[in-house]
Amino acid sequence: MKLLLAASAVDLDFRYGCTPAWWQLWKGLYEEGADLVVTPYRGRPVESPWWRTAPNPTYLEGESFARARDAVARLKGDTHLRRAEDDPEDGFGDRMTREAVWRWVTPRWRKHLDRLVARERPDALLVFTVPMAHLRGIPSYLRERYDLPIVFYDGDVPMSLPEFGGMDTGFNWYHQADPSEYDLVISNSEGGLERLRELGARRAEAVFWAADPDFFAPQAVEKEVDVFFYGYGDKFRRDWMQAMVGEPSRTLTDVDFALGGRDFQGDTGNARLLGDVPFNTFARAISAARVNLCITRRSHATVYASSSCRPFELASAGAAIVANPVAGIERWFEPGSELVVVEDAAQATDAYRELLADPGQAEDLGRRARERVLDEHTYRHRARRLLELIGLREESRVG
Repeated sequence: MKLLLAASAVDLDFRYGCTPAWWQLWKGLYEEGADLVVTPYRGRPVESPWWRTAPNPTYLEGESFARARDAVARLKGDTHLRRAEDDPEDGFGDRMTREAVWRWVTPRWRKHLDRLVARERPDALLVFTVPMAHLRGIPSYLRERYDLPIVFYDGDVPMSLPEFGGMDTGFNWYHQADPSEYDLVISNSEGGLERLRELGARRAEAVFWAADPDFFAPQAVEKEVDVFFYGYGDKFRRDWMQAMVGEPSRTLTDVDFALGGRDFQGDTGNARLLGDVPFNTFARAISAARVNLCITRRSHATVYASSSCRPFELASAGAAIVANPVAGIERWFEPGSELVVVEDAAQATDAYRELLADPGQAEDLGRRARERVLDEHTYRHRARRLLELIGLREESRVG
């Protein structure tokens, strides 16, 4: 089977949270027998052993917009153009950006995808987190012309929904978009499916995040950090950063806390800031920590079964995980057996003390978590489910 994929980005240098996960999912699709052609919406195409690429027809426009946006942020004395965390308005700048996109970018993407579909004759077109409004009208045109399934894959529900407005580095995806243009909308969130239907999706299904167990595997390295967290900023999770990092790091003065990533605006206490951790060393960084934190954003934590990448990646690497409460976390892991869930700073502090004092308990926690991933949560599992939902293969077992 052949799939044409239009993706937000393929270049890991942009630090888009979904891109490393897309790499793993696409590898899983390849391993399930799919021939993939990937064309990026931002940045240059990056080839791999698992897919072919097509060019980005609006590369210069995308990079020019990104530079202009960053310049405006710097003029305001910040690194990003910030949005409110609750019901961010669809402002004048957002509307003007969409008008410019519809005038200059959308027609070129329509022509680009038209040519690719005509040349490649794929069995389906999948759109991975490209802002839906920017492609308005294209799915309807392609379906009428080629009669192929067209799928939108939103890997960031509920944060991508209008009431949350997305990350400060991106767009409001659904303002003036038409989800009904797609045959299927895939979501990482089970609890967000009804909202996607309210926005117009004719069919919405959940495919949770996962991990590639070959990449996220336990590494034989020395322990260098006691408590470690990695994330793309602290928007929607500053309260839990304070409860799980800020306060405990001031209480446990003999414990080494370290943070990977950037754009932490809230209370990080005495934690060391490590900066970005390159993706190719992430599994090593997990294994080098005695305890790994999974601090899920409020948007995901409060909407039932809204998966994020991190718990699966940590579990696959055999980490001893301490997590904040997440609605539906029991869908993926058993609290108390495969990870530890804490309700406040005091419980977090106690959990760190216990796991650091008993390395055997921490190791057993990580071993059970990895076994669960191997049984249920690899990207080959997810690739198979995705192909079943599109109708390209019958249900069967992985392995």
